[in-house]
Amino acid sequence: MTPSQSTITPEDTDSADPVQEDQVVIRDTPPQRVHDAEDLLRALAALILGILVTLAAVYLKGIAAGVESDMRQAGNAMDWLMDVPTAFLQQAVTVTVVLAVLVHLLVNREWIQAITAPLAMFLGFGLVMLTSNLILKAGNPTLIASFSSQNAIGSPVLLPDFYAGLAAFLSAAGPRRLRSSVKWGWNALYVVAIIMVAISSNSASGVLVSLILGRIMGMVVRYLAGTQNKGAWGQGVVQAIASIGIHAASLERQDPSLDNDGQPLPALDDDLIEASRIYRARDRDGRTYTVSVMDGQLHTMGYLMQLWQWIKLSGVSMRRDRSVRNSMQHHMAMLTELRDLGLTTLHPYGLAESAESSILVLEDDVHLGPLEPENLDADRAKQLMDYLRRANERGFTHRRIRPETLAVDQSGSAVIAGWENGDSASSQANIALDRVQLLALIAAMIGVDQAITAARASWGVKTLAGLSPFCQMVAIPSQTQALPGWNRQILTDLRKQLQTLAPPESVADTGQVTLSRFSLRSFVALALLVVAVAVIVTQFNLPQVISAVRNANPWMAGLSFLLGSLSWVGCAITLGVFIDPAKRDFKGIFLSQVASSFTSVSMPAGVGPAFVNLQFLRRDGYDNTMATAIMSAVVAVQFATTFCLLIGIGLFTGRNTLSGMIPTNTLVIVIGTVAIIAALIMAVPYTRRLVMERLMPIVASYARHLIEILTQPRQLVVAVLGAVMQSAALGMSFWAALMAFGCRTNVFETTFVFLLANTLGSAVPTPGGLGAIEAVLFSAFRLAGVPSGVAISATLVFRVATYWLRIPLGALAMRWLSNHNRI
Repeated sequence: MTPSQSTITPEDTDSADPVQEDQVVIRDTPPQRVHDAEDLLRALAALILGILVTLAAVYLKGIAAGVESDMRQAGNAMDWLMDVPTAFLQQAVTVTVVLAVLVHLLVNREWIQAITAPLAMFLGFGLVMLTSNLILKAGNPTLIASFSSQNAIGSPVLLPDFYAGLAAFLSAAGPRRLRSSVKWGWNALYVVAIIMVAISSNSASGVLVSLILGRIMGMVVRYLAGTQNKGAWGQGVVQAIASIGIHAASLERQDPSLDNDGQPLPALDDDLIEASRIYRARDRDGRTYTVSVMDGQLHTMGYLMQLWQWIKLSGVSMRRDRSVRNSMQHHMAMLTELRDLGLTTLHPYGLAESAESSILVLEDDVHLGPLEPENLDADRAKQLMDYLRRANERGFTHRRIRPETLAVDQSGSAVIAGWENGDSASSQANIALDRVQLLALIAAMIGVDQAITAARASWGVKTLAGLSPFCQMVAIPSQTQALPGWNRQILTDLRKQLQTLAPPESVADTGQVTLSRFSLRSFVALALLVVAVAVIVTQFNLPQVISAVRNANPWMAGLSFLLGSLSWVGCAITLGVFIDPAKRDFKGIFLSQVASSFTSVSMPAGVGPAFVNLQFLRRDGYDNTMATAIMSAVVAVQFATTFCLLIGIGLFTGRNTLSGMIPTNTLVIVIGTVAIIAALIMAVPYTRRLVMERLMPIVASYARHLIEILTQPRQLVVAVLGAVMQSAALGMSFWAALMAFGCRTNVFETTFVFLLANTLGSAVPTPGGLGAIEAVLFSAFRLAGVPSGVAISATLVFRVATYWLRIPLGALAMRWLSNHNRI
């Protein structure tokens, strides 16, 4: 966006031509509305507080009653409170506060907030009424009694809506620190709330929950509508830099570079400060400066990123700059210290503050340009590593080396920029992380071998060998992982080459350093364990299962387990044939299929194996698109094979139960709904363009890989044989379970009915098809002529053999794969 040539102040944004004020020519853009992430944090905090208040009201009745009693005793000391007409008081406060705030907003030309604040009030009223109705309809007497008051007796509204409406209005009209009318509105609301509780008109818990609901609604509306930027603009910036000795003759806003979503990108002009506004200032003596303005309202996301890194990483320190002032002061100190060290970096002139902005002024004597990947060679790679080595030797670390931090100076030498999140007096772990980030970044651009060669020349063999335990995915920034040349195999190759540089005995003694407090893998494993335990405790009917197993022929029950286990081999064959021979590890592939038995206890049938296969393929070095294509090919082959087996066996056995067991109406409704949604998406120009420009290239790439995989005849035949083995093994496993109770059936007919029933039961999204598969198998075989007692007993034995007994085996396989970094 090209800046409008105008003199801009927060009070006046309508001028369109450059003017002179005290001989200063200002070209700036009008202040933009901003979506402050802190509003969402406040809404989240209010939600958590509301949950705690509700729990306290229900389970800590003594404390809640004591608080109300104390407030009412205090109210008894002021007898005149009992004569206060509550309805009049609430209406008077509401009208006064709303009028005062709206007048304030209109006088200050805050048009949008003058619209959204009343809208938030209406939504607050609606939210509290909805919540009241839900509580009353739930019919929980304890919960209802916790919020009841004398005004709520006989009323369909349990929670008082006055507090929610006014809280939503004031929250959307805020922040209170900028508007005195909003501040006094909150004070009046608190006073009324205290009076109402003191005279027993409202319960304390009801008032608090109503206030919290309004606060949540107001914060969400304020975030969505945005708030007017209250930072320094135009003349405010000129006055701020004058306080540090720069008397500007001109100030001009620089055009930001935009990403694909139209959002400004960090620029090297101010050392990659996130969400800053950059100006070029010229003083009366003709000297030029770069002026970087960071608004406090936009700093929240940066702070949250720092906080997330601090929570996520273990064993390394991370900065947490709570305010924009702290962030700018630290950044200036880092640049000054690096300059004193003799490293090429931007030169700070000074720091100023105005309104809610912190302003960093940089001298205009150093200019940095981006280092494009195609311009990175071995010499420049070594220059970058030398730069980092010199900084690390003095205890300085960068903490976030990514592609955009690689730059070149006026002489063409490669340097590292973006020290906003850097720090001094760093630990060895932080230094190692810096080096791993740079090494992985360079390897993604020019290859692993050239990166290792440059690193050996700059850092030395001993230093390189010590980086191996830190070569972990959690250490690599997402921007590096998004590079075209990046894949997971790069990190594996780096780790292997680094280990070859160390003495064999040290490699054996040194394991990976724990960098992540938690990861997606550990979180998923914990979640699966919790769900698995819950499923076992709530769904495992132990007496019934024991009775069925005791009455079964042990040899045939054991055969049922062995035949069921043979299905793992079939799955492994189907998956393994699509993996490159160089990466084909049959032990790992087989154990990944065993591990899927553990995930099936907490995921819908079919989802668990697909999830394990996808993670396994990613660990083998496949990118997301290729891994998804292979996984989809496996699923497609298994589905097509099952369908063909059903048709083939059905024709030969003469059964015609297929048409009566497929839920036609449900299938048609699902297909029609999907078609309608797709048509609506494509009918809207914006969403159609979004699909064609962003989604279709991904789908096309995925489809291309899938077609390439499925059009290789030899691999396809082997994959089909593996799928046939899987289906046949499970069908024969159920046949053996029937034989365990003396029920002799045709093995092909049994396989047909089993495949049909198991497919339908697996479509129900319960963990492992639990409950649904048992019910459908029992019903199908009873309809096929198997006695009810035998059908239910055989079904239970089959599920014990192919589901419950597999859980601990799957857990052991999952542990092995995790220990060997295969999943």
